[in-house]
Amino acid sequence: MIAVSPPTPFTPAQIRERVEQILTAGALPPIVQAGHPVLRQHAAAFDGQISDTELRQLILLMQNVMHEAPGVGLAAPQIGIPLQLAVLEDQFDVDPESAAMRHRKPLDFLAILNPRYAPLGTETAAFFEGCLSLSGLQAVVVRHKRVLLQFEAPDGRGTEQEFEGWQARIVQHETDHVQGTLYVDLAEMRSLSSNAEYAANWAEPGIGKARAGLGFLP
Repeated sequence: MIAVSPPTPFTPAQIRERVEQILTAGALPPIVQAGHPVLRQHAAAFDGQISDTELRQLILLMQNVMHEAPGVGLAAPQIGIPLQLAVLEDQFDVDPESAAMRHRKPLDFLAILNPRYAPLGTETAAFFEGCLSLSGLQAVVVRHKRVLLQFEAPDGRGTEQEFEGWQARIVQHETDHVQGTLYVDLAEMRSLSSNAEYAANWAEPGIGKARAGLGFLP
């Protein structure tokens, strides 16, 4: 059972102030790490706390932070802003075998506000994943293979879109962030590995070798 995250204590004025501080800092903000309270709070739904111009600037900033990291997604709480906003993009060049097994296809840049997802069907997939807010670690997470994402676009349009494979994994991971959930809450903890140990022992398209060697998902 995943704990229910408490709502952020930030007021709309405090959220706006935090955004303004980050936008005027003149440098990319750091990615906050596990243990920071903002990662364990249910972020505030976006309802106009910042202006359209500030929202566009924040989305661009988050895209730059994601690229710099580098990563395939970033949620506003990961830079200390308790707002239901995330950016997604996956243009990494991966080997064909891994791409095929993980159903990983390029994902064009997407900014989502107030996201919610629901599974489509009952199929699941288990793969290693990491997080920019848990630097240096990876673990296997079982996730829905296909999901329907409901969200608001930056222009305010209500939108829904289906995702599958690795794109669905990214969608679930980032949506969980704005609800105060980290991937380790859902992970097979016996699979938890440092990046170095993963690279040395378990770096393959699937998880069969790691499952046998670390004793999870019998």
